[in-house]
Amino acid sequence: MTEHAEVEIVRHFEPVMLPPSATVMMAARHMHSRNISAVLVVEGDAKLVGIFTERDAISRVLAEGKDPVATTLAEVMTYNPETVTPQTTAVDVVRLMQATHCRHLPIVDEGKAVGMVSRGSFRRIESDGSTSEGA
Repeated sequence: MTEHAEVEIVRHFEPVMLPPSATVMMAARHMHSRNISAVLVVEGDAKLVGIFTERDAISRVLAEGKDPVATTLAEVMTYNPETVTPQTTAVDVVRLMQATHCRHLPIVDEGKAVGMVSRGSFRRIESDGSTSEGA
């Protein structure tokens, strides 16, 4: 798959977006039904305020003994995550993920969350060495 094709896949992806007041249980149900591992947390007209991932659910909710029915995303999400734009190349997305040790990056365009890319989308780029800079 070419870099252009991967960017097109990302551009057409519609992520789950929930408000900060949504509960962890609500987010988990959306994640389970859509078979995804992260949701974007937005306010108003898709203004990104955070991201909630499976890692957050395990380390900030389950491991801390919090009640997922009573805990809101605002309490446990990652605030102000790194983001990319629809114009960011696939190679640059992979490099940013490697540099920041994250698996998901929200895509923001003109101040609005419009998508999300996950590390699994770029396994081929990582495996063919396109992101390595002189070993």
